[in-house]
Amino acid sequence: MELIEAIDNIKEPFTNAVLTIGNFDGVHIGHQALFHEVIEKAESIGGAAVAMTFDPHPIRVLTRNGYPPLITLHEQKVELIARSGIDVLISVPFTREFASISARAFLEDLLIRRIGMKAVVVGEDYTFGRNREGNLSFLQAHSDRLGYEVIVSKWIQSADILGDRISSTRIRELVRNGEMKKARKMLGRNYQIRGAVEQGRDRGGKLLGCPTANIGLQDELAPKPGVYAVKVECKGTKYKGVANIGYSPTFDDHIFTVEVHILDFCDDIYGEKIRVDFIDRIRDEEKFSGLAELSEQIQKDIRHAREILSD
Repeated sequence: MELIEAIDNIKEPFTNAVLTIGNFDGVHIGHQALFHEVIEKAESIGGAAVAMTFDPHPIRVLTRNGYPPLITLHEQKVELIARSGIDVLISVPFTREFASISARAFLEDLLIRRIGMKAVVVGEDYTFGRNREGNLSFLQAHSDRLGYEVIVSKWIQSADILGDRISSTRIRELVRNGEMKKARKMLGRNYQIRGAVEQGRDRGGKLLGCPTANIGLQDELAPKPGVYAVKVECKGTKYKGVANIGYSPTFDDHIFTVEVHILDFCDDIYGEKIRVDFIDRIRDEEKFSGLAELSEQIQKDIRHAREILSD
């Protein structure tokens, strides 16, 4: 997949470009179905399958507070879109200046002249341009004059979760509630966080006999506090593990942490980037009477995680 990280880097229009546009946070199975439609249409007209996304998320630029955490950081989003089979991903640096472009200029100058769009695949509620003045009706009204086809992609319902429309908003709710199996059904993969291993409070190994890797989250969504069975990728190798997310109430220090104990692993990985896939939630965080009771519970959690991860 070709990655273009600024509009000015588009040297010439693509041949028969078939385009979809969105934030694609999560790159869930609804997004994947959209990409599949784009690829199929591009193949039918001998064109390029193109996706356009934005970084940072527009809400983060246009709203001072209250924006949602990300399901996928930009790096992971690019990887997942590349895996879908899209030919070209245009990642537009989103600014207030870009947000001020009118729908007409966005369509005519960017999509038609710059990209060479011959077909666009969008959802029924798609909007674009300054103050969201562009929508599906706008695209359809100008399609004959500008020579492109509008393909409307239907929302996908989850077959396993009755009545649930697959959306980034719904996935955030599931992850916040610790419902990792349901989130996996909508994502088409396990929910993942990734980051560099940081220096923690150095008590997992010394005090509890269970060393942990501490990950500092950036803007991504944190699952509900508690203990999880996880799979960990480090230096290209995959391991089983147990993650604790929350505030470590037994120590009463009120500091939010993500701590991962990698099973059967003892390497020094400070500074290494790791990826943590959340498989299932084991229990809530609890406050224990002391280190002995906490250490005993950790060993139970490890046994429970091994059972879950043996499937």
